[in-house]
Amino acid sequence: MADTQKINKVVLAYSGGLDTSVILKWLQETYNCEVITFTADLGQGEDIEPARAKAELLGIKQIYIEDLREEFVRDYVFPMFRANALYEGLYLLGTSIARPLIAKRQIEIAREVGADAVSHGATGKGNDQVRFELGYYALNPDIKVIAPWREWDLASRTKLIAYAEANQIPVPKDKRGEAPFSVDANLLHISAEGKVLEDPWVGPEEYIFSRTVSPEDAPDTPTEIEVTFHNGDPVAIDGKALSPADLLTELNRLGGMNGIGRLDLVENRFVGMKSRGVYETPGGTILLEARRAIESITLDRGAAHLKDELMPRYAELVYNGFWFSPEREMLQAAIDASQPVVNGTVRLKLYKGNVIVTGRQSPNSLYSEDLVTFEEGQGDYDHNDAHGFIRLQALRLRVREMARRKTNS
Repeated sequence: MADTQKINKVVLAYSGGLDTSVILKWLQETYNCEVITFTADLGQGEDIEPARAKAELLGIKQIYIEDLREEFVRDYVFPMFRANALYEGLYLLGTSIARPLIAKRQIEIAREVGADAVSHGATGKGNDQVRFELGYYALNPDIKVIAPWREWDLASRTKLIAYAEANQIPVPKDKRGEAPFSVDANLLHISAEGKVLEDPWVGPEEYIFSRTVSPEDAPDTPTEIEVTFHNGDPVAIDGKALSPADLLTELNRLGGMNGIGRLDLVENRFVGMKSRGVYETPGGTILLEARRAIESITLDRGAAHLKDELMPRYAELVYNGFWFSPEREMLQAAIDASQPVVNGTVRLKLYKGNVIVTGRQSPNSLYSEDLVTFEEGQGDYDHNDAHGFIRLQALRLRVREMARRKTNS
């Protein structure tokens, strides 16, 4: 049950869907407080203006609806991609990276309107409750947080719908029964979890996917593109300069039509359980391959290998909700220090679910044809230097084997 401490104003992260509409009414009834709604357009691909009408229907006076797509990609997605971040080696962190920005704006709005609390619609079993609330507390240590799914007794879909109908809250027709699966979307990805996807042995049906065609149905002719980078971030496709959000949108289009970016994953949630999710990240999948290609010729071996060592820790921090932590900021500073030389263009072929690198060039390239050629030119490389290098590398191996022989003799 809710702890009905005195709350005057609360800023609710509001999608306009059934769950957050019920939460809105529940907050009004349970806390007898003013509710301010905040709806973020992060590129989820649907009209968010209906959220305004639904909030007005429920008597909300202060309604924030904001297009944050450019900020999302520029200040969150691109910095994360500079780390080439993959959680557990596969997941491009599409849901994880959206939560810090939503939390930041909620706290900013709370400050603007004088609210003493914020609220979200994340359940008590998932990662998002952690991500939202770590963000809230990092930015305002004194903020009160209301998490209805941990407080109320509306523990089932049936109870939720009954509450909605009793309070004249519109219930979408497709939500009257058990929803087939849960969806989260933004400009980086779309995820599906739960219900028909809960058995990890049962493959996802084609209707689960909405951003990509099946690789089998993708065009038989490859799509060839060039992605240009400046200071580690993509800035143009086929020579055309694009804003961060527009560039990711175009990569999504190109990837989606070629069946790129599907992932069926069982991951380890921060709260302790395993979860099966089906993700579509077409533009992000292309971007990761392109970034690794341009870094392959521009980063020194030591810097590149250190980045790869730091990446799993960075990815885990983002996944677990520690975007605003000092350790994430420290890692970001180290990663960003490597990026001023990551400039140039990567040529890629997109074909039936595959991203194939076919060329890369950079004004900062460390690749030397003179050094690697099998022909006469060899630059500053002296083959004879290899003899001493190998002998020194082998010294400890030779000593170990000699000691073994002595012991066994």
